[in-house]
Amino acid sequence: MLADEGYMEPDGDVNTASSTTGRLLGIDSVDEREELAYRLLASLPRSRLAAIQRRIAPHLQVDIVGSLPLEVSLQIFSHLEYETLLTCGLVSKRWQALANDQSHWMRLCHERNWRWRQPSRIHPLDSPLTHHDGVNDSDDDEGMGASDDDDDDDNGDRELLINDVEAAKAELTFMHAELDSGFASTAYAAPPLVDPDSSASKVRYSVYPKGSLGRNRSRPPARHSAPPALKTKGPTSHMTPDYKLLYRTHMKLSNRFRTSSYRLSALQTRGAPNNAHSNTIYCLQLYTYPSGLQVLFTGSRDRSVREWNLSTGLVERVIGGVHTASVLSLCVHGGYLASAGSDNRVGVWDLEKNKSHKVLNDHTDSVLCVRFDDHRLVSCSKDHTVRTYSFPDLAPQFILRAHRAAVNAVSISRNLIASGSGDKSIKLWDANTGALLRTFEVHHNRGIASIDFQYPHILTGSSDKHLRLHNMSNSKQGWSTSSEYHYDPPESTPALMTSTSPPGSHLMCQCCGSENVHLVPNAVQGPCMHTDLVRSVALGDDFVVSGSYDLSIKIWDRQSGGMIADLTGGHTARIFCIGIDRTKIVSCGEDQRICIWDFSHGIDTSFLHLL
Repeated sequence: MLADEGYMEPDGDVNTASSTTGRLLGIDSVDEREELAYRLLASLPRSRLAAIQRRIAPHLQVDIVGSLPLEVSLQIFSHLEYETLLTCGLVSKRWQALANDQSHWMRLCHERNWRWRQPSRIHPLDSPLTHHDGVNDSDDDEGMGASDDDDDDDNGDRELLINDVEAAKAELTFMHAELDSGFASTAYAAPPLVDPDSSASKVRYSVYPKGSLGRNRSRPPARHSAPPALKTKGPTSHMTPDYKLLYRTHMKLSNRFRTSSYRLSALQTRGAPNNAHSNTIYCLQLYTYPSGLQVLFTGSRDRSVREWNLSTGLVERVIGGVHTASVLSLCVHGGYLASAGSDNRVGVWDLEKNKSHKVLNDHTDSVLCVRFDDHRLVSCSKDHTVRTYSFPDLAPQFILRAHRAAVNAVSISRNLIASGSGDKSIKLWDANTGALLRTFEVHHNRGIASIDFQYPHILTGSSDKHLRLHNMSNSKQGWSTSSEYHYDPPESTPALMTSTSPPGSHLMCQCCGSENVHLVPNAVQGPCMHTDLVRSVALGDDFVVSGSYDLSIKIWDRQSGGMIADLTGGHTARIFCIGIDRTKIVSCGEDQRICIWDFSHGIDTSFLHLL
């Protein structure tokens, strides 16, 4: 039979060579040839056997997966996790092509809700922090109501009066401290400052695309808590989506958080820039316009709200005249800004039109927190009540009366409202009906100071110096920095182990000795709990962040509750508010500083869509 020269069996060349060799030796049987080969090999020295082994090794390797049809090979690789995909990419060029297929990395990104976005040409602020001593203007934190077990009488909305002579002495002491430390306000390493006398700080061009305002009002529902995680931007031009790059960048940022690798800079220090806040900064929130520009809004005891461009470090807008006393809380969403103050008011500002939308004056005492979404606005007050309004018309809906002390914080998730009070309780309300659904009594040993809520998880900080993350759908799941609350141990996952963790090692806090936590990096020196009131908390995808009166910001593993970073040195007085996104932490406080803890230095994050 004639051979088909247009087709060959996969091992045809090997079989033909073997048959030819067998005929030359006069041996037709495969078994006989095998026995002969064995005897020949057995007669050779060990060194020669190793050389022969290397020569025949390629004939013994069969890439079963690589030889399958492409669709089948990709289906097999689609079941692999990212670490395995990276390892498989080192096997061969064929496996590298399979492992790098965008479909795998797109799936992994979608599982984590990591989306690709076309980058803008905005460069993040990156200026060094200049340290100097701060001076407290007041011992009063207007943004916190009294607990029901506080011994001191509540001062209401009265401003603490400071003796002019003592204030002058304090300022003189501060100036000497600056000179002794080599600090000078004019030497602050930041972008050029705008003229404080210029009206440009109060007027800005629209950052919305033409005709896009109406379309951008309608957007997918987002979580609005205290404070929400929002987006960041970076440099570059148009890019084809690379989901492997997207995934690896997110993982790199996650490792930066876990290893406390950040760069600290100051957006504002006392007296710099010239058009900055002139008093204590109580609140802040990151916000990204539809154009991709990321800004920071801050509210202060100087009765104003300021908008900072994070790409330049300059104040772009000053919103004044809404409040007659301290601005205690902010919430920004969908082109609107809501602010709450110790003047009992809630003001809503239209950012596109740059004018007041409406002012609410229904509370009878300081409004301590305000949050809103596409459907409703919620405020809480020292008057022990929570009030809700429809949005954007701001028609009154419900007055929620159940707390026995000042309601310090509220948060919205889906159609639920969570409120935390000085009476130590958390209350869960139906936003559509105003009905009280559930009460968590004595959720902490002292009053609740801060809340972040992402159903079913609710994160709280308290004046008892502790945090608590509670799963409302399963009371056995969660954690607390206090040993008084017991939860089931979290399931151990590879993601919880650091890159320096030895295989099989226990997860153990080096500070408290607990094995039911994330491994604390060696660089972490601070205690595994705060030493003063926890004033602000933020619930991220993988991490929990808290800011405290003890001048520190701590990062905790969301699943286990173990502390993984202790950030100090940014503030010289009490921290009042923190904000987070996936690349940085921002903070403000009594020392009039706005600090940026940047974990993305040296990394291109322009294509990250950080919600």
